Amino acid sequence: MKLELDQLTPKEIVAELDKYIIGQEKAKKAVAIAIRNRMRRQNLPEDLRDEVAPKNIIMIGPTGVGKTEIARRLSKLSGAPFIKVEATKYTEVGYVGRDVESMVRDLMSVSVSLVKSDLQEGVREEAERRTEDQLLDLLLPGLEDKPSQNEPQRNVTPGFTFSPSESGGQESGGASNASAASSATREKFRQMLRDGKLEDKVIEVNITKSAFPSIEIFSGTSFEEMDVNLSNLTNMLGGKKKKKRVSVRQAREILLAEEMERLIDNDRVSELARERVEQMGIIFVDEIDKVASREGRGGSGGPDVSREGVQRDILPIVEGSKVNTKYGMVDTSHILFIAAGAFHMTKPSDLIPELQGRFPLRVELDDLTAEDFARILTQPQNALITQYTELLKTEGVTLDFTPEATQRMSEIAAEVNSRTENIGARRLHTIMESLLEDVSFNAPDLNGQTITITKEYVDERLSQIVEDHDLSRYIL
Repeated sequence: MKLELDQLTPKEIVAELDKYIIGQEKAKKAVAIAIRNRMRRQNLPEDLRDEVAPKNIIMIGPTGVGKTEIARRLSKLSGAPFIKVEATKYTEVGYVGRDVESMVRDLMSVSVSLVKSDLQEGVREEAERRTEDQLLDLLLPGLEDKPSQNEPQRNVTPGFTFSPSESGGQESGGASNASAASSATREKFRQMLRDGKLEDKVIEVNITKSAFPSIEIFSGTSFEEMDVNLSNLTNMLGGKKKKKRVSVRQAREILLAEEMERLIDNDRVSELARERVEQMGIIFVDEIDKVASREGRGGSGGPDVSREGVQRDILPIVEGSKVNTKYGMVDTSHILFIAAGAFHMTKPSDLIPELQGRFPLRVELDDLTAEDFARILTQPQNALITQYTELLKTEGVTLDFTPEATQRMSEIAAEVNSRTENIGARRLHTIMESLLEDVSFNAPDLNGQTITITKEYVDERLSQIVEDHDLSRYIL
């Protein structure tokens, strides 16, 4: 996939995000500028380019307002290596969590997959040609092009020279005729293969299996070195072949994947992947507020000590350090970090000062209103009403939501969020499921019918739950 960031202006980036995310203009603007600055940095002189550090961002806002979705859509838009990690995974009171450097290793693995996919597309034509030849060899095992078909086997005594004229012309002519017939048959089968007439024919293929058993290792600092050693051992042992009977259609997929893997240069894959991570990589650190120490608490032990330890481990990665991966050393100096958290019980100033300094941009996301909920239900390309309508259409049931019903659902979502825990747009999922429970359950029996969802229908299904505060606390 070719990166097209140089053609995308900040306004165009925001416009693309608007297709899926309602509101949050400040956050969209901040990330659009951050992405554009990465492209601008690539056009700087080399001596200045290394001096321009990414402007990392902290997004502050309650759950369900679009923090993760902004980062996820941004990564798809840019084609950049992207991973989402939970800050709380790296520790927990009572036991040690994952190594913080593993986020960079995970990002590198994602980048390798992206680059490998790009390079494989470049060799697909050659791989398809080779795959076709292999399929013909499997379909016509007796008609493979071998030297013995064109030239008879000759046992030459050492010290003597063999002359072609010594061979009889009759044998030579017979071999030539047989070769021509074989070639004609092969070409006939090739055309049948291209026309799709042999797709369901069963053939036997050899599939390469790893000779080394799968091992899950729970290790600490030396995990990467151990991983590299295991990979080398696997290469020395090699892979063993396993015969499997499959259709031509399945065999084509298996052989094509093996050919594309064989045609690409894995060293080049690692090199390009590492460059893409260092220049374009994005790490989204969610729940950053859960590792912030509450002001006025702490002491000699307790969870706050553990939280601060995670922050100190994350700090060198964000500042810029060399991380050892099985694909080589990765410099994190120019990876873009986007952190997010609700900060209900804490605030950004509770993070250690050094970490605060590495996130110079802070964007507060707005709480969603009833008007926002109405737009979320109808406007995005993946709008909830569109999703449910298309799902039930597969059963032959047509859903028709009136504008009044959409408005009423939005009002209920906003009301419940204000009374109970504010979970943002995720409240709409709960409301939609409760609203359409009976229709979804009975959908196979409603084939061919049109169900109109009106304001009265919404009130009938949800008003009792909304009015009963204790009930809504558990159901909605």
